Amino acid sequence: MTVDLFSDTQTRPTPGMREAMARAEVGDEQSGSDPTTNALCARVADLLGMEDAVFMPSGTMCNLAAILVQTRAGDEIIVDDQSHIYNTEAAGAAAIGGVSVRPLPTRNGLYTPEQAEAAIRAPQRTAPRSALISVEQTTSFSGGSIWELDTMRAIRDLARDRGLKAHIDGARLLNAVAATGIPARTYAEGFDSAWIDLSKGLGCPVGAVLCGTRDFVTEAWRWKYRLGGAMRQSGVLAAAGLYALDHHLDQLAEDNANARRLREGLEGAPGLAFEPEAGQSNILSFSVAGLGVPAAAFAEACRAQGVRVRAIGEQIRATTHLDVDRAGIARAVAVIRAQADAFARNPGSRRD
Repeated sequence: MTVDLFSDTQTRPTPGMREAMARAEVGDEQSGSDPTTNALCARVADLLGMEDAVFMPSGTMCNLAAILVQTRAGDEIIVDDQSHIYNTEAAGAAAIGGVSVRPLPTRNGLYTPEQAEAAIRAPQRTAPRSALISVEQTTSFSGGSIWELDTMRAIRDLARDRGLKAHIDGARLLNAVAATGIPARTYAEGFDSAWIDLSKGLGCPVGAVLCGTRDFVTEAWRWKYRLGGAMRQSGVLAAAGLYALDHHLDQLAEDNANARRLREGLEGAPGLAFEPEAGQSNILSFSVAGLGVPAAAFAEACRAQGVRVRAIGEQIRATTHLDVDRAGIARAVAVIRAQADAFARNPGSRRD
């Protein structure tokens, strides 16, 4: 059986979650009469310390709706250059909202308040209006780095002082909570919008929940409808989210610990290089440049031996989740080390 570390989106609903979905009390979401969806939204709004929430089919829709509510055509948003918004959302902000994206160069997905301040444009007729700034907690493609709370707050306050909105892409916010012990509402305090994903570490088959003020959620609902995201008996899906919040939060700490175990097991392997902060949450990225082999070829060699990792540029990314236990991590360590050893011993086996 494959040890799948490609992403935490690979999780499958547990038997208990499936049972909760089957037993869900449902109504019509669009008329506000699905009790399970309403309960999930109230639960997540409270978790993030915000007034209201809306259940979305995906985190991508959460980001897009948050942007569309808080900007207008011709505006510019500020993100890190490795963010999901910039790299993996099909340019939705530009295609649908007419909003441009200004990516800040980062090494690990974390930019500084000074970078953010320098990126905010002075008002002028010939330039886009800086309208929103986004923090991705934890980072995704850059290796699961965790933002320091003080830095997030400095960026939030800068946005407020300069008339911008501040947004948290919280796809893995709860992994940061598990790693630091800082409550989600503390991270989200003072931000204009924030969301959590249900289909990653929490193990649900679909969904995310976007939070903000009541007025913000009213407008986010309008965009949800326009974008085709409105549902009917969505309580079947929302029940999975409620089950996960009741039963899977502790698992996030184990996922984080498994990422640390993976790093510890791979340290010292020939040709592998780690950033000092790699493995802070449930994502571990490392370079195979020292082996002289493309990351895609290394990932394929691991897959052939039953361990699936992801090649992103010149990096390998491995993401732990509830479907991978300690035995799976031990197997992944053995396979990845064996492939590193093989490429190091046999330069001729390296493929372009």
